[in-house]
Amino acid sequence: MKLTRVSTWPTLGRLTDLRDEIDRLFEAPLARTSEFLGWTPAFDVYEEKDNFIVKAELPGMKREDINVSLHDGSLIISGERKSETKSEEAEVYRAERFFGKFQRVVALPTAVAANKVKAEYKDGILSVTLPKSEEAKPKQIEVNVS
Repeated sequence: MKLTRVSTWPTLGRLTDLRDEIDRLFEAPLARTSEFLGWTPAFDVYEEKDNFIVKAELPGMKREDINVSLHDGSLIISGERKSETKSEEAEVYRAERFFGKFQRVVALPTAVAANKVKAEYKDGILSVTLPKSEEAKPKQIEVNVS
C-alpha cells in the first residue's frame, strides 16, 4: 500500500494576526502618538454609586506638570514627564524609563457635576473623583397601588 503525502498550504493565521496588528496601529488616533513612543500612563477607571473614580500612575511627575480637564463628557488628563539632566561624562548603560508628553481621554458614560470634581496627586498616583450629576444617579421609583 502506497501512502500519499497530502500537502497543505501554510496556515494563514500568522498573516491574519499581522494584518490585524497593522490595522490596529493605523486605527489609533494621531493624537495618541505617545503610545508608539511608549509613554502612556496606566489608568484605572471604576464606578461607585455616586461617583466615577479615575486613578492614573504618574510617577516622577510634578503636580504643576499635570493637567486635568472636562470637555464634552470626557475627562482629559495630559502632561509631560521631563527628562532628568544627564552627566556628559556618563555613558548610558541601559535606559528604560519614558519621558515626554502624554494625553489620555476617558469618555464618561453619564453626566458628572463638573463643579464638584476633585483631583488629588500623592505618591505618584493621580486620583480624580467625578461625582455623578443628580440626573445620572439611580433613583428608586415608588409603585402605587390603585
